[in-house]
Amino acid sequence: MNNVNSTGMREVNWHTKVMGMALLVASCKPTPPPFALADVRDLPDHFPAYVEPEENPLNKAKWELGRHLFFDERLGADGKLSCASCHNPAVGMADSLATTPGAFDVDGFRNAPALVNLAWQPRYHREGGVPTLESQVLAPVQESNEFNRNLIELVDQLSLDNQYQAWSNEGFQRPFDAYVMTRSLAAFQRTLISGGSPYDRWLQGEVSALSQAATRGRVLFDALECASCHAGVFLSDFATHNTGLHESYLDPGAYRLTFDSADVGAFKTPSLRNVELTAPYMFDGSLPTLESVIEHYVSGGSGHFNQDVRVRPRDISSQDRRDLVAFLKSFTDDEFVIWSEGLRP
Repeated sequence: MNNVNSTGMREVNWHTKVMGMALLVASCKPTPPPFALADVRDLPDHFPAYVEPEENPLNKAKWELGRHLFFDERLGADGKLSCASCHNPAVGMADSLATTPGAFDVDGFRNAPALVNLAWQPRYHREGGVPTLESQVLAPVQESNEFNRNLIELVDQLSLDNQYQAWSNEGFQRPFDAYVMTRSLAAFQRTLISGGSPYDRWLQGEVSALSQAATRGRVLFDALECASCHAGVFLSDFATHNTGLHESYLDPGAYRLTFDSADVGAFKTPSLRNVELTAPYMFDGSLPTLESVIEHYVSGGSGHFNQDVRVRPRDISSQDRRDLVAFLKSFTDDEFVIWSEGLRP
């Protein structure tokens, strides 16, 4: 009995030591790094720190789910409309139409804004009425002239997708629902970062990145007070202004939110990044070219009672106009367009 017990004890001790060594080896293995922005997109050196909400940190499953949802035409009531239908990678995440038709080709309401550098924007939509990227998608999904979907029915339909459920469980530790849909789309869209244009290279000290015409245009851009609204590295102050586009506005802009008459015709300043690609322009797509946009501003606008005082007649030459266009084209980030085209599943 003593030998058996002694042998048994030695065997237990041996197995315990082996298991302990295995655990020690396993604990010494490096922990795989968490999925981060750098796994998707490089942050330009001259940009502010990347911003994401604590309650919606990036991870790979969440990003993949958001990417596939962005291009998923099941979002439209007719099964033919996705986010990318209005925000096309080929044209700087904007659209080439004045207003994009909704599901069943219903007439659109506004020109689709370019979806770039959203992580740093304080508010969303043309009138700046949505405070978070997580809540942004709820409006177009349920809008009758956009996706025209009942949110509950849409979520029920998409929850039948086994891959979506797998990404949901991995990325959020919960089944696919409206929370997961909105958060994954937001996490994906925050990685749509454009900061590699000639203008960006100039900002980083590469003087030759701008042509002579663009350099002259940059000086004019400041002198004509364009930069007072299209400010900073993101080329927007993200505030709302009435730019005198019309004498009267069928779309009242920020007035829809505030019911303050001072906000009639006021819309959020769009970023000018990739503006060469995002024609037509303005909230209603009523100006077809960059030249027509410049003409609007230097002519002094419509004279609407809310018109910003900086929009006033300016005396500039034909050469000045060409130089301004050259500067605006320096915001084109060809690498971003190529990269974003590759996002399609």
